[in-house]
Amino acid sequence: MRVVSLVPSVTETLLSWDVVPIACTRFCEQPNLPHVGGTKDPDVAAIVALAPDLVVVDEEENRREDADALVAASLAVHVTAVRSLADVAPTLAALAARLNFEFSAPKWRSDNHFGDQNRKRVFVPIWRRPWMTINADTYGSSLLAAAGVENVFADHPDRYPTIELDDARARGAELVLAPTEPYPFRERHRLELEAAVAPVRFVDGQDLFWWGARTPAALDRLRSQLST
Repeated sequence: MRVVSLVPSVTETLLSWDVVPIACTRFCEQPNLPHVGGTKDPDVAAIVALAPDLVVVDEEENRREDADALVAASLAVHVTAVRSLADVAPTLAALAARLNFEFSAPKWRSDNHFGDQNRKRVFVPIWRRPWMTINADTYGSSLLAAAGVENVFADHPDRYPTIELDDARARGAELVLAPTEPYPFRERHRLELEAAVAPVRFVDGQDLFWWGARTPAALDRLRSQLST
């Protein structure tokens, strides 16, 4: 099947299934595959010209108007939506069924080695200027909960709230988990975050936010990082 993937985590998963997309986005980190723009600005005309059997989009990664344009061009579009760890297996199963691919659900450990009474309270910045974070209704927060830590903004009414660093301190953050994406937090940001909130630990943003084939190993890596 000729598949175009506009979702980085789906591209990675398809390749792990030995399903090679005929094109993907420049954010999929696959230099050997043809690119058809970005996740938010795909080249719809180029995708149509490829005449794919299926285009995979995600409700969060991609724009509705681009998906609608692909449908209007009579292309088959498959939409994924993952907001929690529990969504991963059924989402992958649905994608595999669409591809007529024999699928075995991924497995991961769900134990909490910290114990419910000793869960570390963490702040996860995802953007800077303005500062933004995640609430419980996100895959990243769900993954952290499975890894045994508590997101201090889990109960915020917005999925991706704009906040101030003082808010994170006020909510009792004991640790800042600074991911490498979507904002590229690096060592140069440590002083600012530690002075305003708490000690910083840098984590792989793909492990935290890319769901799919990498989920079991990503959860193990995060759990290992957080246990030290």
